Amino acid sequence: MASFKDLNLSKPLLNALSDIGFENPTPIQEKSFPIIMSGRDAVGIAQTGTGKTFAYLLPILRQLSYSEQRSPRVLIVVPTRELVVQVVSEIEKLSKYMRVRYLGVYGASNINIQKQQVYDGLDVLVATPGRLVDLTLSRTLQLSSIQKLVIDEVDEMLNLGFRPQLIKILELLPERRQNLMFSATLNEDVEMMIENYFKKPEYIELISRGTPLDKIIQQAYHVPNFYTKVNLLEFLLQTEKDFTKVLLFVKNKKIADDIYKELESEFSEDIGVIHSNKSQPQRFSAVKQFDEGSHRMLIATDVIARGLDLKDVTHVINFDMPVKDPNVYIHRIGRTGRADKTGIAISFITKAEQAMQKEVETLMNKKIQLLDLPEDVEITENLTQDEKPVKRDKSLKKIPKIATPSGAFHEKKEKNKKENKGGKRRQENLKRIADKRNRAKSSNK
Repeated sequence: MASFKDLNLSKPLLNALSDIGFENPTPIQEKSFPIIMSGRDAVGIAQTGTGKTFAYLLPILRQLSYSEQRSPRVLIVVPTRELVVQVVSEIEKLSKYMRVRYLGVYGASNINIQKQQVYDGLDVLVATPGRLVDLTLSRTLQLSSIQKLVIDEVDEMLNLGFRPQLIKILELLPERRQNLMFSATLNEDVEMMIENYFKKPEYIELISRGTPLDKIIQQAYHVPNFYTKVNLLEFLLQTEKDFTKVLLFVKNKKIADDIYKELESEFSEDIGVIHSNKSQPQRFSAVKQFDEGSHRMLIATDVIARGLDLKDVTHVINFDMPVKDPNVYIHRIGRTGRADKTGIAISFITKAEQAMQKEVETLMNKKIQLLDLPEDVEITENLTQDEKPVKRDKSLKKIPKIATPSGAFHEKKEKNKKENKGGKRRQENLKRIADKRNRAKSSNK
């Protein structure tokens, strides 16, 4: 097994890694290092938890020389505020024995303070797309000195609607630069962006897309509806002692809040919720309490959880299956079973979601183990408003189709003649048309 000493790392970086307790690079780190050091464009594809952040930070910091210039030379673009904070934290750890100026910027925070920090000068800027564009439009931030661009979790940025901002950023950057992209999944939109803006990139793909992690036990329950899912979740939280750090994925913010309301009376001290409607302090607090073990379960949407480094997750629960992309399932379950530990992924699947279950199993080329619902779990017939079938009001009469006229002129049926005669000018126009029609009939006799 390779060690960090086998890589061409500087002594300050090796000392920082030693302080953290890291001795051996992960496969993505080992394979990425020489490619990024060579200056070539690169696209890294690896499962969550494989060390993608260090994979690009180590070679970037290795090549970053001391400078007093104000404009940043390295730009790292990420989709969420939480990921900004995480990347900045990793830079802080690795640059402990180096003189590196770094800054993280994101929305919902004081832009004037950030303008001053940018103006004071920095080497590495980590930013969300929206705030990055704001700073460039204010002319406080100049991107003309950027030598290396990193786009992290680009597919999620596109899902969040950041395409216009990303394109604008790419067009503002100097043409001569190194482009790096790291993500758990790629899609057609991302491939098109790579083709348009990257120069013959080297693909670093350690495992084929859709391959499940070997350390994860995958299980599922077929559950009829939302409230039965809640009953099952409550039962598992009460009876399973090894449910010590559970990450629960839901498809939208409303369901996240609804689950919390259902469990609040019994588990309010054990559960946190994180989604985009929560304030920034609430989001940071929820992640911190979960990471430190104060909360045993964190309810999260895919968008917010993307890229978060959550350690020692014992279980991942898919309260809902992914809506469209089966690759999202792979990304979710990759939050457990890290660092050679066994993890468990459990999915609650309704009849409507069984089609996505088949897509996921086809993608993985592996069946998910199906379990029987425990006898003590109440199966309810109560449905949420979204689950209730749409009923057509039989009292509403069917609107008849309008017949297509067979000729240029035709006589209307009496019941279809309009009563509103309109104004004087309209009546004169109608009279003129009627006279013209009568003359046409007379000439045809």
